[in-house]
Amino acid sequence: MLSILTMSLVIMILSMVVMLLASILSKKTLVDREKSSPFECGFDPKSSSRLPFSLRFFLITIIFLIFDVEIALILPIICIIKFSNLFIWTTTSIIFILILLIGLYHEWNQGMLNWSN
Repeated sequence: MLSILTMSLVIMILSMVVMLLASILSKKTLVDREKSSPFECGFDPKSSSRLPFSLRFFLITIIFLIFDVEIALILPIICIIKFSNLFIWTTTSIIFILILLIGLYHEWNQGMLNWSN
């Protein structure tokens, strides 16, 4: 029992010494400006990193995400036609698609779908 305890103590002390030596020897004293700055695909990181952002592109992206989620909600409606009441299924599907069409008409009326601007 005593030999296991002493062996464990020696292993812990030896591993701590090795970790301490590794951390001391791995420290670099020279601070290089290029190595400490973030890499930005060859561009100088000290210049202005703000580029003009197109709000129109952002809104078109949001519209795409909304309609993508709506498509993901329509797909299970088709799969449950066998297991549900036909009248309730038809009513729910028509109401959901009408809401989508009203949203599409509103976005078209507001000019959000014009790609030329």
